[in-house]
Amino acid sequence: MDSITLKCPITIKAKVTEELKSRLAAEIQDAIKKADMELQQIEFHAKRLMAEQAKQDAQGLVALRQQIDAERQKRIEFKNHMLERLKETAQLEIGAEIVQGSMERIVTVSVGDDLHKIMGAEILLEDGKIIAFRS
Repeated sequence: MDSITLKCPITIKAKVTEELKSRLAAEIQDAIKKADMELQQIEFHAKRLMAEQAKQDAQGLVALRQQIDAERQKRIEFKNHMLERLKETAQLEIGAEIVQGSMERIVTVSVGDDLHKIMGAEILLEDGKIIAFRS
């Protein structure tokens, strides 16, 4: 066997531009709004559920309250994480490169190929357009 076909990861990087910063900030702000809406829904449903539980079984109130508080806390932690990401996004320098994710590619390797070079492949984007392939 002289060659083999592999699936290899390829890193996707983006060059920071004003457009990218604006898009990232908008996505983060949407996530924050969604978390706020979910918190409002939790509060609305919590009142109803607590009233129903009190009528049925007062002992179950503590467990229900803990479950509601846990859900609320998840949303609050997510929102705080997003607020932190929003600050980080505002501090990104124009022209810097950030990792945006990864994909897989199919590559055929042969005896003597440099596997480290193949595994370190990157695609560089600027405003969504490919501007370079790196290895």
